[in-house]
Amino acid sequence: MSLPNAPVSDTAAARTTGARLVVDALLTHGVERVFCVPGESFLAVLDSLHDETEGIQTIVCRHEAAAANMAEAVGKLTGRPGVALVTRGPGATHASIGVHTAFQDSTPMILLIGQCAREHLDREAFQEIDYRRMFGQMAKWVAQIDDPKRIPEYLSHAFHTATSGRPGPVVLSLPEDVLSDACDVVPGAPAYQRVAASPSTAQIGKLRELLESAQRPMVIAGGSGWTPDACADLQRFVENWQLPIGLAFRFQDTLDNEHPNYAGDVGLGINPALAQRIRDADLLLALGPRLGEATTNGYTLLDIPKTKQTLVHVHQGAEELGRVYAADLPIVSGMPELATALAALKPSADKLTWAGAAQEAHRAYLDWRKPRPIPGDVQMGEVIQQLRAHLPDDAILTNGAGNYATWLHRHFSYRHYRSQLAPTSGAMGYGVPAAIAAKSMYPQRAVVALAGDGCFMMAAQELATAMQYDLHVLFIVVNNGHFGTIRMHQERHYPNRVHGTGLTNPDFAAFARSFGAHGETVERTEDFLPALQRSLEAKRAAVIEIRMPQEASTPGATLEQIREQGRKLRGE
Repeated sequence: MSLPNAPVSDTAAARTTGARLVVDALLTHGVERVFCVPGESFLAVLDSLHDETEGIQTIVCRHEAAAANMAEAVGKLTGRPGVALVTRGPGATHASIGVHTAFQDSTPMILLIGQCAREHLDREAFQEIDYRRMFGQMAKWVAQIDDPKRIPEYLSHAFHTATSGRPGPVVLSLPEDVLSDACDVVPGAPAYQRVAASPSTAQIGKLRELLESAQRPMVIAGGSGWTPDACADLQRFVENWQLPIGLAFRFQDTLDNEHPNYAGDVGLGINPALAQRIRDADLLLALGPRLGEATTNGYTLLDIPKTKQTLVHVHQGAEELGRVYAADLPIVSGMPELATALAALKPSADKLTWAGAAQEAHRAYLDWRKPRPIPGDVQMGEVIQQLRAHLPDDAILTNGAGNYATWLHRHFSYRHYRSQLAPTSGAMGYGVPAAIAAKSMYPQRAVVALAGDGCFMMAAQELATAMQYDLHVLFIVVNNGHFGTIRMHQERHYPNRVHGTGLTNPDFAAFARSFGAHGETVERTEDFLPALQRSLEAKRAAVIEIRMPQEASTPGATLEQIREQGRKLRGE
């Protein structure tokens, strides 16, 4: 038995645990918060986080899908990996939605999964899954750490992988005995550094040649990896060259939407005039986006594999270039590196042959975003414009998937970089947790989640999380009593055969009040602004339920009009 004041031996002082090494690595790499649903498989990590509450905030969620979506939202907002901690089996499968969104949206994220003890593996032990196989096509890298001494190495590689090239998610499996067993202290790796390519002088020179010989150039910008400085450089580039610019699906905050060169969003429900402008372009500069299904209107906006437009495609990942479209000038580059080069590129001619095209495109956009009448007593276009008028420019708007989002895309004007958080993966249930994560990071900024009734109910339990951490998020629920997007497709393909798309909902304002949040119900356009003002003044989380008729399907079509399209397609 040792004496109370006996000196600690050098050997004892040099011992730690795998969990402590994990937390040390998170601190080293600048992680400020983690999102989790607690599980017994990573109790040792929770114990180590207990000693670091000033450095890392642990936000406990009510569902692992929400925790993963919150981590993904942090990655979107900051360009730094968001981190989620979940338990094995059910916890990991629930969290997979956030990993899929991070992959499709090119968002840096790290998912840490508690795993069975090493001695129990490969027996189909309790909640055992081989995560290499499960996440193999869903993440940039998936690994299991079987030696605690390698934890600093694995975490360093995870952060570098998540942020370099095309950003994306990394999944690490952590056996519980690796976390809890004593091990030798291991020197930590230095903080990760983002690694990115830059365009060559020759490539920028070729881009200049293509621009100076063009008659109808057009820019589509977006994708991940932008920064405020890069966006400012992009703005200088389109101003110097008087270029019309559209922004890729759900990256509408890459340029101030009030800028006179802004032509609108290139995504679902695209302005037909903008789609035609892209088709008629002789030079198309795709700066950052993947040119995926949504941005290309189901791969119909551009010819495959060779576009009729001369195509310059810049992307962070070499594997994306030439995947669908064979560019005339493919460039691998990070967005800040590209934007710096473009901002320094000045036209040699005093007057460009396409002068005035950007202003014409912007006028078409302004006309497109004017609200059109829809059935019912709530005019959603006007509601969105009122929302814009009464929120500060740096307000963060989040949404998931559903027809309700088309009003936001069409009528909201994004003025500030990283004020839009939405999944290009088309995942429902994203907006609510994304808004909570955003408010946890930027408590002084207004944060509003727009959700359909189906979308909201996929994450409604996270109202408890918002209340627990005193996060004053405004949730706007568009309630039309059905899965609107699926009903729209159903009526188009199977008119008058409605099945499996109806919903029975609670009184959402009363539901909010049951959590201690503020609740409002809006049934007329004129009711919205007073409800918004009361909600913003409530000084706590708030829910505004907007009740809409099912007939109001999209900003441009009623259900009956969509049904009639279906009849024509069927020859009826």
